[in-house]
Amino acid sequence: MPETYAPQTHAEPTLADLLTIEPPASIFFSYARELELSRAFADRDSRMTLLVPTNKAVMALARKPHQGPVPPEDSGVIISEEELEAQSKQNVERWISAHIIPQSPIALSPGTHATLLDGKSVSVQEVAGQPASPDWARVVLDGGIHILAAKKAANGVVYMIDDTVKLD
Repeated sequence: MPETYAPQTHAEPTLADLLTIEPPASIFFSYARELELSRAFADRDSRMTLLVPTNKAVMALARKPHQGPVPPEDSGVIISEEELEAQSKQNVERWISAHIIPQSPIALSPGTHATLLDGKSVSVQEVAGQPASPDWARVVLDGGIHILAAKKAANGVVYMIDDTVKLD
């Protein structure tokens, strides 16, 4: 008698699943997929809180994540295409890492949460809101970033935000 295989089904999607089906997260996810650390988005044993800027927030940036900070005035230094590619990947990794809190769930009460970017934390402050609104709707991050939506995954939470976490 031939073996039959039942497809694996899971009640809750992973972070990767949510990012795949969330159109306003497509730019963030396309940057993240370039990085090794994005494998954890599909790992059901990982625990992460993702602060995902909407496409509109990323498009509003004067310098896109792969471009990094403004270079010093014409220093006369010419870099190779390989160096530019490596620098671009490093800039993306820094930017994505600043949007990942390596634990989930997190308390959305006043305080700070360390991100995957060394030395970068995200602060949480309470703001006035309707008592019946979810906890994420009654806080701002880093003094003014609003959470627009929250989606729970098997391995964490995706918070859609209306701005990007600043690296400075």
